[in-house]
Amino acid sequence: MSSLADAGAIRHGDRDTLSLALMDARNRTLALLARFEQALDAEGLIVPEREELEPPAWLAGHIGWLAEYWIGRNPQRGRGEACPAGGLRLASVEPLADPWFDPALAPHALRWRTALPDLASVRAYLLNTLEGTLELLDKAAPHDDGLYFFRMALFHEDWRGEQLAAMAQALGLALPLGPAPPAPPREPLQLPAGRWRLGAQPGGFVRDVEKWAHEVDMPEFEIDAQPVGWAQYAEFVDDGGYDRAELWQPEGWAWLQALAQREGRRGPRYVEQIGAAGGAVLQAQFGQARRRPGAQPAMHVSWWEADAWARWAGRRLPTEVEWERAAATLASRGLRWGEVLEWTAGTLRPWPGFTPDAWTRHGPLEAQPLFGRARVQRGASFATPPRLRELRRRSFALPHRDDGFVGFRTCAP
Repeated sequence: MSSLADAGAIRHGDRDTLSLALMDARNRTLALLARFEQALDAEGLIVPEREELEPPAWLAGHIGWLAEYWIGRNPQRGRGEACPAGGLRLASVEPLADPWFDPALAPHALRWRTALPDLASVRAYLLNTLEGTLELLDKAAPHDDGLYFFRMALFHEDWRGEQLAAMAQALGLALPLGPAPPAPPREPLQLPAGRWRLGAQPGGFVRDVEKWAHEVDMPEFEIDAQPVGWAQYAEFVDDGGYDRAELWQPEGWAWLQALAQREGRRGPRYVEQIGAAGGAVLQAQFGQARRRPGAQPAMHVSWWEADAWARWAGRRLPTEVEWERAAATLASRGLRWGEVLEWTAGTLRPWPGFTPDAWTRHGPLEAQPLFGRARVQRGASFATPPRLRELRRRSFALPHRDDGFVGFRTCAP
């Protein structure tokens, strides 16, 4: 794996590495934006107003805005994480950048009613802000504080690329992405009791929800060697899993009943056929129905569905520390991850030493408003940019969210 794709190396990337990676990320953003432009109304890229969607012009412009706000417009950028959120900002290269792309001024519900620029203007803004970022990177101090916001801008753009792929799936837009062919299933794996250091060590770029490393005592446990596959999930459907309230937590059952009234929910999102009718699983993938092999991980599963399946199977979702320790230590014994993001049992909570990242304010990476409500996801999917494929990466979403490329594995009770 090259340094441009190595998730661990990029968090400690030097100026040369970051320069190449930032150009690579911006090229990917522009290519994805072009895909939306080909498929949608080129004047405005009109998309439905839904929780999981953004106006593509807003999302692309926001990528450039966040980098410019914290780098090009920020005289205190060299302070790194110690930089105050509300410090002096210089003028933008685009006079209307703040009302267009600042999430504090244009919250999600207003983005469909904001007069956004045309795509030619958005592309020009992306190119101008990248040029300014690279010029300042060339002069940045070569230490963690000096490079902090450049690493942040790269992480954010890669994460937004993953979001754009999920949006393309939601809208049925063609993208040249898809799961790898499934490998033969393996038996669950056992790990003895022990201690594990959960969380990140200081140094390089670290997100707030990954701070800081702390020791966790662990009992012995058994964990699946791979995520739950479609053949296993279809058995749950055939056994009435979507009709048995006792398998669901009360909030999950209420979510399912509300969905059933609107769309007749009988399987994960985008599934067109599953279960008894010949045993086939058909699921839409970027606008086309695809037959899913039985060993391929089930995907677009909400946390409620993953938890209900585990209860039905007499198992449970893994804790974060179980997932991380297994992923870090069991690859040589056949454990696989990276095909889908994976739900864990844990509710999102701060770790010892947590302090919020100022740059995440008012956006989907802001953790504090979701503490105690969101569930934690680990791993990566086929749509995750390689630079984000790190086993210690900590993601989160509310338990009803099923738009991401998310599945799950289980542990013995």
